[in-house]
Amino acid sequence: MQGPIIKLNEKLKTGMRFTVPNQLTLLRMFLTPCFLILFLKKTPGHQLAASIVFLIASLTDWYDGWYARKYHVITRWGQFMDPLADKILVSSALIVFAVHHTVAAWMVWTIVARDFLVTSIRMYALYIGTPIVTHILAKWKTALQMATIFLILIFINFRNYTFPDPNPYISGFETVIAVAMWSVTLLTISSGLIYLYENRELVGNMLRQCLHFFLFDKRSL
Repeated sequence: MQGPIIKLNEKLKTGMRFTVPNQLTLLRMFLTPCFLILFLKKTPGHQLAASIVFLIASLTDWYDGWYARKYHVITRWGQFMDPLADKILVSSALIVFAVHHTVAAWMVWTIVARDFLVTSIRMYALYIGTPIVTHILAKWKTALQMATIFLILIFINFRNYTFPDPNPYISGFETVIAVAMWSVTLLTISSGLIYLYENRELVGNMLRQCLHFFLFDKRSL
């Protein structure tokens, strides 16, 4: 009997068509490391370029979703890879902000852990053919995450081109970013708990299957 990861891989292959949304998802996945490389060079010019790359990647996220709904070109591959590409893009930005000491690292790891936990649940739901409806709170969380990331990018570029000191304290910006990150973190935790509660039976089945797969399936050895 094939394991769930192998089965999911086969389903994704059969559902993969190079539609416009899927091409944009692949582009977004390519742009993420470009953003990281540029941002981590830490020069004003490179970080400005990284901000532009992030903006383009975010626009592909909006456009591929709009295109898929409008022209009914939703594929199984896109249903899984699109949110995964979004999580990788957002998580990458938040992690480099933590490395840059712009945001608190514990907040970033809380957000990243929650997002990839929910992605794992979605992956399992896709495997068994049970769709998960996105909760309205999760949509607010995503919108606030993106708004906060753009706010931080604006702050960093403003600081780069306005102050000679590489680490100035700007009380107004620092306060707004702190409030935004606290809001994102609390909303992330709340929506994650709602996901776990509303899909508790699905999560229970997933954990049982994972335990069975790793403990009893000899093919996993």
